[in-house]
Parts: sequence; structure tokens; C-alpha cells
Amino acid sequence: MRPGDIVVVDWRDAFPKEANKVRPAIVVEDTRLFDEDYANVVLVPITEDRELSMRSLSVELRPTKENGCTKRCYAVSHSVTTTSKRRIRQTPSRITAEQLRRIREQIVETIGMPIVLP
Repeated sequence: MRPGDIVVVDWRDAFPKEANKVRPAIVVEDTRLFDEDYANVVLVPITEDRELSMRSLSVELRPTKENGCTKRCYAVSHSVTTTSKRRIRQTPSRITAEQLRRIREQIVETIGMPIVLP
């Protein structure tokens, strides 16, 4: 799995108030930080429901051949999470480098870190 990949995650045995279904997500971790054998992956869930996303902390994904989306959806950066790789199924779909950059900036904002650009 590489940053920007869209994967399918099975969260069906989640606790109350957590995602409790199979849903798409975007890999956002920096592979330079985590060893390949690390058991988890850092993800941002994707939702079709605009009401579940905060406008300033979400990236809109319009359908493209590359991302495989069939309708407009949202990467909800404020819901960044770490999930076991055993819950994840890879797909051939991915987002653009610019979308990944925006998601990562939103994650930084979510956790209250100052954004430092190179």
C-alpha cells in the first residue's frame, strides 16, 4: 500500500460511534516513517454523505477513472485513523498527489500543529 491508494476497509465489528461497515478509505501514512512489517496503516475514510464531512477539513472527490468513484464523495481528513492491515483490501484506485497533499494539510490542522511548508 502506498500513500494516495484507495482501499476498502472492513470495520463491521466497530464500537458504537465508529464506522461499522465496509467502506472506502485513503492511505495517508508516510511510508518512510513506517516499516513494511508494521501491522497497521494510517487512513482517512471516504463518505458519500456531505453531512458527515466538515467542509474545511474534507477533500471533495469527483468521479474519475483513476479514483474509481461512481459519484461525488468526500475524504474526511478530520476522521484520520489507524487500522489493522488485516481489515484492508487493496484496489487499483488512487487519488492525485495534490489531493493527498491537501488531506495531509487538513490532518495537521485537525491535530493542531502549525503547517510548515518547504
